[in-house]
Amino acid sequence: MSHEHASLAHRRYRRARRRHRWSVAAGQVVVLVALLAAWQASADLGLVSAFLTSRPTAVVETIARLAAQGQLWGHVAHTTLGTVVGFAAGTGLGVAIAAVLWWSPFLARVLEPYLVVFNAIPKVALGPLFIVWLGTNIRAVMAMGIAITVVIAVVVVFAAFQETDPARLTLLRSLGASRWQQFRLVVVPASVPAVLAALKANVGLALVGAVTGEFLAGGRGLGYLIVYGGQVFDMNLVMASLMLLVVLSTALYGAVSLAERVVRRRFAG
Repeated sequence: MSHEHASLAHRRYRRARRRHRWSVAAGQVVVLVALLAAWQASADLGLVSAFLTSRPTAVVETIARLAAQGQLWGHVAHTTLGTVVGFAAGTGLGVAIAAVLWWSPFLARVLEPYLVVFNAIPKVALGPLFIVWLGTNIRAVMAMGIAITVVIAVVVVFAAFQETDPARLTLLRSLGASRWQQFRLVVVPASVPAVLAALKANVGLALVGAVTGEFLAGGRGLGYLIVYGGQVFDMNLVMASLMLLVVLSTALYGAVSLAERVVRRRFAG
């Protein structure tokens, strides 16, 4: 095949990929619009109780009212801060612990049962402890996010460290490489996919932790609005808070996916 034919085939392939991506995005928008239209029509026609399920127009009005009252961004910022700090601190601490466990197989064997037990504990049960220790404030919310994300990061990343090709480590040791050089030159690059997977899993878990913390340490945040709306039977407020959580989780996942592409490009180069 000539160079011109190969280039033409590559351009056709890229155009086909772009059309596929746009088709998938258009299909996702159509599904979203159809769901919202069905929700609105069901409430307007009385097929479902608008008091119990609210309706999209009421949700938009509630969000606009919160914004006009100056409450919206404070609650969104509270949940975002708790999520981001819980995600960053929990994941960073988990990766550091995984590195220490890889460094010391003896310590890994000693701590393994404790990790399993801590991972099995429902983290929401720790909420009252965090409230007593830290108070009903943003620190308790962050602590919930850290408690939920740290163990997942340790387990996933440590497993990836252990699966590093032993032949490559043996080769480095035969060349006189130190433990640190083995870790930096072989273990870390080989574990990048697992670390990125832990990041993508933890961003959702951190949001769960932040909202759970706001359930318990009320006062601010989207989690607090959900609880408050349920207590006063304001389903518009509950649904509006849920929609804002959907938007927030989508934005956070998109940010992590963008970081993932940057890191993959860095290590691929």
